[in-house]
Amino acid sequence: MYDKPYYAVIFTSLLVSDISGYAEMAEEMERLAKQQPGFLGLESARNETGITISYWKDQKSILEWKKNLQHQEAQRIGKQRWYSKYSIRICKVEREYHFIKEENL
Repeated sequence: MYDKPYYAVIFTSLLVSDISGYAEMAEEMERLAKQQPGFLGLESARNETGITISYWKDQKSILEWKKNLQHQEAQRIGKQRWYSKYSIRICKVEREYHFIKEENL
């Protein structure tokens, strides 16, 4: 997938019932993250809980993203309006494995 080692930031969350404006903010943060040096990619899924995994070249890139003022403002708003709880985990990826069914090629 990416040159190893690289880093994954795993963001899991539980939203409150009124999430008006959340999707737009999430799209804006994804657009902004893609512009950051060291950003490699992003995967996301949501049902009652959500998970977003962003991939980064190194820890320095993650820290720079954390310091981004627009990202900090989105976090502040998220805590006030949309999240009942969340967790962030930062992991170093040293190995990965993939499977693709032949009929999907």
